[in-house]
Amino acid sequence: MLICGVDEAGRGPLAGPVVAAAAVFDESFTHPEIQDSKALTPKQRSRLFDYITQNASSWAIIAVGPRRIEELNILQATKLAMKLAVERVTADLVLVDGNQPIQCSRPQRTVIGGDRLHVQISAASILAKVWRDRLMETLGKKYPGYGLEKHSGYPTPAHKRAIIELGPCRVHRKTFAGVIVSPHGSDSSYPALANG
Repeated sequence: MLICGVDEAGRGPLAGPVVAAAAVFDESFTHPEIQDSKALTPKQRSRLFDYITQNASSWAIIAVGPRRIEELNILQATKLAMKLAVERVTADLVLVDGNQPIQCSRPQRTVIGGDRLHVQISAASILAKVWRDRLMETLGKKYPGYGLEKHSGYPTPAHKRAIIELGPCRVHRKTFAGVIVSPHGSDSSYPALANG
C-alpha cells in the first residue's frame, strides 16, 4: 500500500507563503534519519530533502502566497495547499498531520503529532520546511532590510521592528497582527509561486 504523508510549513510567519508537501512511500518503508523537520539541523534537512525527492514514489510541494492567505485565512490557505499537494501524487491512503481533514478523493486519516509518528508525514515536513526556507532566503535578497533569510518571516523582534521602520513589503501578510500597513499603502500584488 502506498501511503502519502502531508504536512505544512509557514503557518505562523508574518511574511511569505504557507507551503504544503506530500511525500509517498510504501507502508513498509522506514528510514531512521527521517523525522520531524523541527528535530533536524538545516544540514540534515537539506541532505534528507535530496534523498526524499530521489526516493519517494511520488512527491509534490505547493505554496499559497500572502494574497490568498489574506483572502482565505491561514487555516483555509493551509488546507488548500495540502489539498493541491495531495492531488499531484499517487497513493492509497493519505495521512494528514494535525486534526484538520482536507478535501481529498482518497481515504485519509488525520494524525495529531503525525510528523513524529509516521515517516511519510516526517518526509513531507522536511520537503515543506526546506523548500520554504530556500524561498525565504531568495525573498530576503529581493526585499532587503527585513531579515527574511534569517527568520523565514517569523515574528521575531527584529522582524517586527523592520516592518515598523520600513512598512510591509509585497510578501507580508497584511491581515496578520504584527504587520502594520503604512498609510500611503503598498503594492499588494504577489507573483505566482512554482511548485515542485
